[in-house]
Amino acid sequence: MRISCRSPAAPPLVTGAADAPTLGGVSFASASAGEQETRTVRGTLPAGSPDFVYVPVEVPAGVREIKVSYSYDRPSVPTGTPGNALDIGLFDQRGTDLGGHGFRGWSGGARTEFFVRADDATPGYLPGPVQQGTWHIALGPYTVAPQGLSYELTVTLTHGPPGETPAPSYPPERAVGRGRAWYRGDCHLHSWHSDGRRTPAEIAALARAAGLDFINSSEHNTHAAHAHWADAAGDDLLVMLGEEVTTRNGHVVALGTDPGTFVDWRHRARDGVFGRFARRIRQTGGLVVPAHPHAPCLGCAWKFGFAEADAVEVWNGPYTPDDEMALAHWDALLVASVREGLGWLPAMGSSDAHRDPDTVGLPRTVVLADDLTRRAVLEGIRAGRSYVAESGRVSLSFTATGGHGEHAGIGERLEVAPDSPVTVRLAVAGAPRCTVRLVTDQGVLFTGGPLPVSGSGAVEWRTTPSYAAYVRAEVRHETALGPLPGAMAACTNPIFLGPR
Repeated sequence: MRISCRSPAAPPLVTGAADAPTLGGVSFASASAGEQETRTVRGTLPAGSPDFVYVPVEVPAGVREIKVSYSYDRPSVPTGTPGNALDIGLFDQRGTDLGGHGFRGWSGGARTEFFVRADDATPGYLPGPVQQGTWHIALGPYTVAPQGLSYELTVTLTHGPPGETPAPSYPPERAVGRGRAWYRGDCHLHSWHSDGRRTPAEIAALARAAGLDFINSSEHNTHAAHAHWADAAGDDLLVMLGEEVTTRNGHVVALGTDPGTFVDWRHRARDGVFGRFARRIRQTGGLVVPAHPHAPCLGCAWKFGFAEADAVEVWNGPYTPDDEMALAHWDALLVASVREGLGWLPAMGSSDAHRDPDTVGLPRTVVLADDLTRRAVLEGIRAGRSYVAESGRVSLSFTATGGHGEHAGIGERLEVAPDSPVTVRLAVAGAPRCTVRLVTDQGVLFTGGPLPVSGSGAVEWRTTPSYAAYVRAEVRHETALGPLPGAMAACTNPIFLGPR
């Protein structure tokens, strides 16, 4: 039996605290097993609406499944004016408090409907019992046209036995490695559990084909994919788990967290709570990595500062001008760190691949780790023992040597006297006709090349710590734009020179 009714249009923001405004909602009566009840609610969000609003749904006892579908208008707007875009997610009877105890899933704008029940859920949502109480549909008006955003929500409850929730199975934290070695990985990827189009199995196959040793699950604002990676991992591929925390003031990759870790995204820099969620990432074993900090997309520019960051993504997907800006900003942070005697922030790169033709492993972070384990890989990234390469063809060896045989590699310090001679050596493979640049706190102090068509070559440069506090390497493609540098083929973290 199907019971249906339509609720009147919901008035805007009728109740709720400032940090969790609530719209008019819907309620359901009890029903017999197998029966369905449907409610439809409409409303309009004005321009300038809060980042997130909530539609309460009163769920009675005996519900097996909750299903939600939605639509909204997309009116014409003048060129340069944002139109309508509305994200959606779900919180259960445990509430919508910041921290996400009631979180049951998020699909952003990637889906127009979803369901949740004990034994299954739409990708991006968490299976589990549909318990009695006040649930909330979370609406995220990403952009609202000047004339407002009119939406329609349809909620269907199916009554019956709840079924059993499967115990989650997570990928192992270790793969077969080579001991202390350089391992290649892509730490920013999206599957169909958020707005990607590939399954975990398809991503894993592409990672293997690209010669990657590790990857990281990083769905937008949900950890629902964590329990779906076990079959994709294997002795040859380490799968780490995380989330891309997609706030309205920038995105951050929670890299390599414990299985089942959820990190809330419903805050801005002005709220002063980012440190709380950065600590959660670290407490669950992960790293805090601001993603594409200068990307031009709305809400992507990073506004939380870097005091809580463990690394920063300076290269995201095919190399573009916003990556050049991220690299320059990161280099300025390096200069400040050596001048002020502060700790430094390592750089990394990832593909952010979502769908064809996005290339998994373009770029990839190449990490010197003690073994192919979650802990060892994260420690290598945190220590800056890494470089970024555009493909598996490109490899680097970058070292600094003192006059008495002292030696340091990427992310390390060559502790010699300020006026001691230092020889910096860079060997490159897989980068035909590319130019080599050595960059210090004083700027670019060495340029060499182009490399031969074989793509292999080596350069040496001599300096002292008093002249260069650090040195890092860039390998760049040819350019037709005169003095502007070409697109990146590879870049390293620095080697620091001189006493601490």
